[in-house]
Order: sequence, then structure tokens, then C-alpha cells
Amino acid sequence: MPTAHRRIDPRLLEILVCPMTKHPLRYDADRQELVSVAAGLAYPIRDGIPIMLVDEARAIGDGDDDASMQPPPHAEVEDDLSQQSGESR
Repeated sequence: MPTAHRRIDPRLLEILVCPMTKHPLRYDADRQELVSVAAGLAYPIRDGIPIMLVDEARAIGDGDDDASMQPPPHAEVEDDLSQQSGESR
């Protein structure tokens, strides 16, 4: 049986923002993702439910196929913060 694209409620799309940047999201119906251009992340929609966790998001970029292999931008920030807190001891 072919899988039909679920549509996200437009009212929900109006109130959801990227949890990292607080910028609006773009709905990608083909990939079933909410895309944050500002963060360079795509949040999956599973069974009609947006998964708004940065750890679950897919990194996006110009070469979208290889972008999924790169760590999300927040990983570098977390590494920097971990190193800084270790140095201050």
C-alpha cells in the first residue's frame, strides 16, 4: 500500500519554532520534516508528530545528501562549552 503524505496542521506550523534558534520552520512534505534554515537542521515528523529535539534533527546544507553525515552545528558548541568548563577548574 502506498504511503500518503500526512499534512501538518497549518496552525501548528504557525506556532512551532526551531528549539535552537527560535526562528520559524519550513515544512518539507516530501521528506516529512520541519526545516530550520537558520540552524541548518531538519526535524523529522514521525506518524504525524513533529520531533522537536535537536539531537533527533538532521543537519542540512548545500550538498543535502552528504550533509546528513555531518554533526549538527550545536555539537561543536557543546564541545567548546565542555572544554571551557574543564579548564576553569
